[in-house]
Amino acid sequence: MSRDILTDQQWEKLLLLLALQKPRTGRPNNDHHQVINGILWILRTDASWRDLAQEFGSWKTVSSRFYRWQKADIWEKIWEYLQPICGYSFRRSSK
Repeated sequence: MSRDILTDQQWEKLLLLLALQKPRTGRPNNDHHQVINGILWILRTDASWRDLAQEFGSWKTVSSRFYRWQKADIWEKIWEYLQPICGYSFRRSSK
């Protein structure tokens, strides 16, 4: 297994913090697991969105989800959730 891919155990912990994969109305979201792995790949490789490996889906989908979750503070919620598990302490400066 590649080290930039989430394990099933890691994934289960994050799943609770993400929006529903199949919203009540509209089109269902692409697989969150695949999208997060794509985001991790981008962060790890420092590649541009357009260079995203095809195994992670459309670069447009992955980048759009990244920025949408950033706007909705999903990444901050994930970080706050992971801090005690990882033993980190972090306080965000005011916006």
